[in-house]
Amino acid sequence: MIVIPAIDLHDGKCVRLLQGDFNRLTVYGNDPVQMALEWQKQGAERLHVVDLDGSLMGTPHSRDVICAMAKALSIPIELGGGIREMGIIDDYLTAGIEWVILGTAAIRNTQLLREAARMYRGHIILGLDAKEGMISVQGWTEKTSISVKDVAASVFDLDLAAIIYTDISRDGMQMGMNIEATKHLAQMTHIPVIASGGVSSIQDIRMVSEIESEGVIGVIAGKALYAGTLSLQEAIAATKGTKT
Repeated sequence: MIVIPAIDLHDGKCVRLLQGDFNRLTVYGNDPVQMALEWQKQGAERLHVVDLDGSLMGTPHSRDVICAMAKALSIPIELGGGIREMGIIDDYLTAGIEWVILGTAAIRNTQLLREAARMYRGHIILGLDAKEGMISVQGWTEKTSISVKDVAASVFDLDLAAIIYTDISRDGMQMGMNIEATKHLAQMTHIPVIASGGVSSIQDIRMVSEIESEGVIGVIAGKALYAGTLSLQEAIAATKGTKT
């Protein structure tokens, strides 16, 4: 299992939101490329990047800085936010992004998800952002009547790289992860699952590691890394069974 540092982009800065709320935003850096290089230096094997403005607007907003990050790094990037057309997917993959995350687009346009999964096998990740088991879209601003369970069942035949499952109510709150919901999703699908939302300390990393055998291949950490309650190097060591 790998630990994946998150960089959320807003107005060209590295930020973190509480439960996806732009009114509860903290800026952690003005240079996303340098931030990305720092996580790489600390041992990150992959980086999770979200174009928050793109998520809200429905179209990419931070393409230049994202492409600069991809060019500067030797580790791969998984990218989400405002990616809702095949042309945009192709553009980002061509620019060096390893995996494109489809969230809102996957829910509102299932044909796009299917076409992308077929054309870019192994390079498409499904992002499921949920609260109380129900999917939210449009930068988490709109709750749907679609359940995580139903979406997972509908994509069983697709060649997806992974499913990122985020519990919105816990994201950025450092209140612990929804281990049971993550485990349940992993048990429902053969597609690898990446856990997200609520990491607060090394204990959460260890708890996710305990369900790795169910098909959980990674965990995304954001606020805890920036706030200093979690050390990336310690987290990585915990997943490798070593000590720092």
